[in-house]
Amino acid sequence: MTSSKRFLSAIVVAAASLTAVAGAQAQSAVDGPYSFYSPGSAYVGLNAGKSDFSVGNGTGFFTSDNKDTTYGIYGGTYFTPYFGAELGYTNFGKINRAGGQTKAEGINASLIGRLPLSPQFNLLGKLGTTYGRTDVSSAFGSGVVPGKETGFDVSYGIGAEYAFTPAVSGVVQYDEHKMKFAGGNNDRVGAATAGVRFKF
Repeated sequence: MTSSKRFLSAIVVAAASLTAVAGAQAQSAVDGPYSFYSPGSAYVGLNAGKSDFSVGNGTGFFTSDNKDTTYGIYGGTYFTPYFGAELGYTNFGKINRAGGQTKAEGINASLIGRLPLSPQFNLLGKLGTTYGRTDVSSAFGSGVVPGKETGFDVSYGIGAEYAFTPAVSGVVQYDEHKMKFAGGNNDRVGAATAGVRFKF
């Protein structure tokens, strides 16, 4: 065998080996000991963090803030190792605004996806809708319309997950929800949270 043929054979063998290793790593990221996303698997989660209300402050004569503590509980299931659905409840807290208070909460239904980077680490994404409920009180002359409002609008989020055991993982994520407010406004309420998931 000539040197060029031996060199070509070596390249083919090396390429085949690299392909096999890459395939094994990719499969390990899906089917490894920390991967609990087989079709039909389910989880529940608890998250807490900070909400961010992107709402107007009216005339500006009244002090206002836009952040509060938020918390939520949710559950989900996977249809494939990569895609599933999730249903949850989030309380976004309340902020002082326009001489009164603004409150928001919602029930969210989303399609979810995961991108496994290792058997323990996943990137997460979600897209869905939130049925929100808001309650606004304000002082006369503040320019902020008081009242209660409910309705559906779009929501989306991104996050990351690290599995500590085959049944418990930690999650950080950021979600945004469009919410209906009194006066016909549709404003964004965000939530940056961290929490824990339990698989079963």
